[in-house]
Amino acid sequence: MKNIVREPQQERSIEKKNKIIQAGYELFTEVGYYGTNTVEIAKRAGVSTGIVYGYFTDKRDILICVLKIYIENVSAPLIEIMQSMQGNFEIVNLTHKILDKTIELHEQYAKLHNTLHSLAAADEAVNAEFIKLENDITIQMSEQLKGLGVKVDNITEKVHLAMNIIQSFAHEYVFDNHAYIDYSQMKEIVCKIIIALFSQ
Repeated sequence: MKNIVREPQQERSIEKKNKIIQAGYELFTEVGYYGTNTVEIAKRAGVSTGIVYGYFTDKRDILICVLKIYIENVSAPLIEIMQSMQGNFEIVNLTHKILDKTIELHEQYAKLHNTLHSLAAADEAVNAEFIKLENDITIQMSEQLKGLGVKVDNITEKVHLAMNIIQSFAHEYVFDNHAYIDYSQMKEIVCKIIIALFSQ
């Protein structure tokens, strides 16, 4: 029988729930999802296991909250870069900024990134959140570029493709580290491909 979870109303209860989410965030980052249990989350949060089950159905319930925080953390800086672009906007400058920030975010959240992405293939809710992230960034950046006066055919498709190329390179740069690849050269190639997409 499932436990009945409640949505906290009082400030103290909200604070406890947030501590549990933060504890989950830290432990999933440190030892992974499968290496963490609710007893450890409760201990890290400074609450009883019963309190954890008062706010969450199970560990996966905490995971979904952690995932939403992660997505906000990795998407907000990219949107901020787009919103900071003004009238003298140049696609070359934007491309380098977005690429550098994406690499930085992959480095900053490397362990949690691996934990969450490894779950996406088997968990529909996790995968749906990542698809939504892709959709939101593609749509927001497409609209922002239009607002900056970028006039190219199929702008949404090109933004989606550009973000996939950037994500792929950041993953390669941070996680794969092939000895035979000159990453400074690959980075320049990636930038040239993306700039070409929006220069037609």
